[in-house]
Amino acid sequence: MPTLDWIGKKAVLNHHKEVPFHLLKCDPDLSVGDPESGNLLVQGDNLLALKALLPYYAGKVKCIYIDPPYNTGDENWVYNDAVNSLAIKEWLGKVVGKEFEDLSRHDKWLCMMYPRLRLLKRFLRIDGIIFVSIDENEVTNLKYIMDEIFGRKNLLGTLIWKRRSSSAMRGKPLSIDHEYVLVYAVNEEKASIYGLEKGVEGYPYKDSRGFYASTDLTIGMGKDARPNQFYPIKNPRTGKVYQANPLRVWRFFPDTMEEVIQDGLVIWPDDTDGNMERPRYKTYYDPDTSKPRPISSWIESNSTNDKKIIAMGEEYDVSILTSGMTQEGGRLLNQMFGGKVFDYPKPVSLVRSLIRAATKEDDLVMDSFAGTGTTAHAVLDLNKEDGKMRKFILVELENDICRDVTAKRLKKVILGYNYISPKNKKIFINGLGGGFQYCNLGQALFDASGQIAETVPFIDLARFVYFKATGQPLPDAVSAKTPLIGIHSHTAIYLLYNGILKDKTPRGGNALTRAMLEALPSHDGPKVVFGTSCRVGTARLKAENVRFRQIPYELKVD
Repeated sequence: MPTLDWIGKKAVLNHHKEVPFHLLKCDPDLSVGDPESGNLLVQGDNLLALKALLPYYAGKVKCIYIDPPYNTGDENWVYNDAVNSLAIKEWLGKVVGKEFEDLSRHDKWLCMMYPRLRLLKRFLRIDGIIFVSIDENEVTNLKYIMDEIFGRKNLLGTLIWKRRSSSAMRGKPLSIDHEYVLVYAVNEEKASIYGLEKGVEGYPYKDSRGFYASTDLTIGMGKDARPNQFYPIKNPRTGKVYQANPLRVWRFFPDTMEEVIQDGLVIWPDDTDGNMERPRYKTYYDPDTSKPRPISSWIESNSTNDKKIIAMGEEYDVSILTSGMTQEGGRLLNQMFGGKVFDYPKPVSLVRSLIRAATKEDDLVMDSFAGTGTTAHAVLDLNKEDGKMRKFILVELENDICRDVTAKRLKKVILGYNYISPKNKKIFINGLGGGFQYCNLGQALFDASGQIAETVPFIDLARFVYFKATGQPLPDAVSAKTPLIGIHSHTAIYLLYNGILKDKTPRGGNALTRAMLEALPSHDGPKVVFGTSCRVGTARLKAENVRFRQIPYELKVD
């Protein structure tokens, strides 16, 4: 598989492993609504924030949507889209080193994106999907690095989104009015994308049985591949005979087709106004049938109803990819804040379509380039619409944007807000309900000397230790009264830290001694014990089926 190389690539290939773990601390003053909602808004560098979130959410996210900087070179955006901000410059200088001065803006963008995508993949479930919005500037580079990280076979497709209706020639012979959404799976065989619930609107005809749609009676297989489905059929009323197309055979075998004809499920051309060339099939509306499979072309719409397109004489469902344009996102923010606060925000309908396609029930959605919070708005809107309990995790780098735009927008969405209409009328928009916790990045797990910071609580270290030992988040709340923090694949994980067994002597309770070994909660199976030192012989450890891992040293290796 072809790969992409750039200045600084070697420095960032494994940088996600070197990023320190930080603790998260929630700010109740900036949090809104139900604190048990499971929704998070994290302010901070998304590389650090993602690493801090891993012990909680690795392998739990069903859908990721990100709208990263497009790297247009435009220095005037609120989000500096040339990837040239002071924070990014400092980070690149530190990580890439002297090569930093030779980086083009494309090199900088790739250095910024690569480790973040590596971390994002670790959050996704085996059936998870990631959507990435992008435009012409970096779409090719993005596809190369996503092929490398997710695997070329896991590319589900590239969606085309029409972002504006007006032309913007800007001195060029072609006006680019679209953007892309790249869609990758962790495992394309496990991934699912859902369409909209079928509504009666997609079934325009009615007979004594109910509403139905006129659908194709053939399938796109040739007679050489399906010879048993290439045969003539006869209209029982007129006697006229129809033959399948050599390139498109009938969708049923002969015996089944006879039953379909006798049941009156075939629409015959000679029974219509003459516009049909071949027989078609009646598909009746059934709200309990499975959702239609989505297709990758995008249709502008302000409705969530199913739409139809006609291509090469055939009719296809366009069931999920319906959304408004960039103007929709801008108008909504202007309404909510009483003026312009952000350039080119994504419309809620776009992100809602993607999330609707990839999630159901209580699935978890993540966005590490949160901006104004469109992804969270879309999740709350969907939940209100279909009664599901999806949850979101957002990360926003800029403190001012996170506090004054993202958090305030979500507060308005949850609780409701007033706005002044163009006719100077005060209108109240009802809230969608829900809530979120506002979090900041706390201290690093390790101090400058490489030791575990003394102020790190047992519970936070336990969550990190369990993640390092198993690769999975701790499934339940940890008790600060026992060193047994969890059991994974029949292996018990223990942590000796901060005198968990009530030994209050200096560094007491942190070393595995014979007495400590006997005091550990029993477990019939393998045991892994994390502690500062071990004073039990190898033979005894083997006899007790214990593996000792020393902290902090064995915690640092990712």
